[in-house]
Amino acid sequence: MPENNDHRRVKSKWKRAGVAFAAGTALLFGAVYVNANAATVQSDASAGGAASAAASAAAGDTATTTASSSVSDVVDAANTFLDTLDDDQQSSVLLDFTQANATAWSNLPCGSTCRVGIELSSLSDEQLTAAKAVIKAATGTGTDTGDDQITQILAADDYLGKTATGYGSGNYYLAFLGTPSTSGTWQLHFGGHHLALNLTYKDGEVEGTTPYFVGVEPTSWTGDDGTSYAPLDGMHDAMLNMLAGLSDDELSEAKLSESFSDVLLGPDDDGGFPTTKEGLQVGELTDDQRQLVLDAIEPWVDAADDTTAADVLSTYKSELDDTYISYSGSTDLSAQGDYVRIDGPGVWIEFVCQDGVVYTNQVHYHTVYRDHSTDYGGEFTFS
Repeated sequence: MPENNDHRRVKSKWKRAGVAFAAGTALLFGAVYVNANAATVQSDASAGGAASAAASAAAGDTATTTASSSVSDVVDAANTFLDTLDDDQQSSVLLDFTQANATAWSNLPCGSTCRVGIELSSLSDEQLTAAKAVIKAATGTGTDTGDDQITQILAADDYLGKTATGYGSGNYYLAFLGTPSTSGTWQLHFGGHHLALNLTYKDGEVEGTTPYFVGVEPTSWTGDDGTSYAPLDGMHDAMLNMLAGLSDDELSEAKLSESFSDVLLGPDDDGGFPTTKEGLQVGELTDDQRQLVLDAIEPWVDAADDTTAADVLSTYKSELDDTYISYSGSTDLSAQGDYVRIDGPGVWIEFVCQDGVVYTNQVHYHTVYRDHSTDYGGEFTFS
């Protein structure tokens, strides 16, 4: 049964300062597409409003009456993109923010049978360029996180597509659930094979950054131009370092009795958090070990825009004493069934190694990041 975390939602209200974040690494895939009714998209961003919000951030305010510039940037990018679409395309993307639509995501290459929105391969170059700006504005600017990680996941699917059918960066879908604006509630919903991005906005603030599912096969590769890719190595290595920092006795306490072939809370498993936390309580660890746990959390949090990610990580840091870490399989994170979990009052992260599907002689990675109370912005109740 899901936990009642309304008290935490009030206590850990994220700061969303009006700070415009830097442009991220340019998307490498051929197209990202968003469609909606441009006539109804609203943005109340202005130079004065952004300056006022930035001043509030500098003063340490935890809330602002004007929308943070990062959200305004997302809305402005959405507005620009929507202007490129015809009515039929807009109707494919601008959908109701319902539980059924919000939870329509999967790690599988199942196309429109398990997703909502418009397929990237159906868009023109102009629409693609405008859509890239939406994803970039909404996500983080770091290396192997946010926009850069999403770009590499789609590149991985193009790489798989050279060997097997049914894969490719065109097989990803983008939807706006609700009308993008700096007032009201809506969600940016984007995903495909090995990717589900769900960012929820309410009254000009980021209300939820989860669920975020990401996986990759192969775990690393070299592109035709000689570029090396390993989009989940930061996540893998951070978990590896966290486990390596534990003593034998601590590892024994953290070891789970169950075995895992995939993440526990993947698609269609919303609200299924275990009622009892398992493993080793972080509050029992040294300061150095606690920092390794926080370092392990950060790559997932950094999927969101930089301002939001910093505020969410600060919340999770304040909850470390009541957070638990656990694992199954080996601590090498190199073989089928090697699994790690971080479970706090808010944060929930799983990372698992699976045998390859296309490249069967090597493992590939699945991982999911959720929040006990702010999945989908906390707009739905699951049982």
